[in-house]
Amino acid sequence: MSQEIINIQSISQLHDWVGLDKPTHPLISIVDVSQSETQQEQIGMRMTSSLYMIAIKDKNCGLQYGRNTYDFDEGVMYFTAPNQIMEVTNAQKKGERQGLVINFHPDLIRNLPLGKTIENYNFFSYHVHEALHLSEAEQQTIMDCVNIIKNEISERIDNHSQTVIASSLELLFNLSQRFYERQFTTRSAKNSDILSQFEVLLKNYYEEGKFATEGIPSVEYIAEKVFLSPNYLSDLLKKETGQSARDKINSFVIEKAKTRLLSETTLVSEIAYDLGFNYPHYFNRLFKSKTGKTPKEYRQLN
Repeated sequence: MSQEIINIQSISQLHDWVGLDKPTHPLISIVDVSQSETQQEQIGMRMTSSLYMIAIKDKNCGLQYGRNTYDFDEGVMYFTAPNQIMEVTNAQKKGERQGLVINFHPDLIRNLPLGKTIENYNFFSYHVHEALHLSEAEQQTIMDCVNIIKNEISERIDNHSQTVIASSLELLFNLSQRFYERQFTTRSAKNSDILSQFEVLLKNYYEEGKFATEGIPSVEYIAEKVFLSPNYLSDLLKKETGQSARDKINSFVIEKAKTRLLSETTLVSEIAYDLGFNYPHYFNRLFKSKTGKTPKEYRQLN
């Protein structure tokens, strides 16, 4: 396997690398993947990209992101932020794949409102297997946005193009966010299982004394245990329970603290250390933010 790492820094470089004609816009392109190809000698090559990527209805594209192979049926969207590592897993000729991929450089939106808000779209950091599965109606709605962008970059680049393209991207992202919420809802049985796993993991972590020895578990720790990305897990829990993953961890800590404050005479500082706080005043601050009282006030009033 080749150890060469390719750094794709521009739309033009990307087009050249996959065998496409020169792009019509320097900062964004919509690639018909049936017209791109990867060569035998590219297998095993790893890439990083300075571009955002949105893949739509792609199938068996022969790329791997981290440990996850990117291989989907139709009706799927997947989002990738810049600087993620990709690897070519197989060679493919033109016509062997179907789908569209929107690639755009951060400079396209840097001086626009979307440049400040794009980090709020958590799906850019979801794992590959957390892709968005679309209904036929949802696919058509997404494609309406894509076609507006396609027309802008192929027919009439002018002083308004950047704003129109960015607005269309923002609409596409907002629609995708809505469709993800629908996906969370329609997979409620699976989500309930993940919620149960989340709660069991916290309980076991506490009972094994790891709060005291290793500190409060991070969202990343729990997410890895349930085979999800931190943002996907947090968004799923938010939809299911109204609390993010971090909120649920903090709530677990507070409930354990309440029990100990009322059933023991242990010093508040010792309880804080046992619950993973290196400094008791951090525990006091969290407890008061959640209950409206300091630990000492809570103990005295109850």
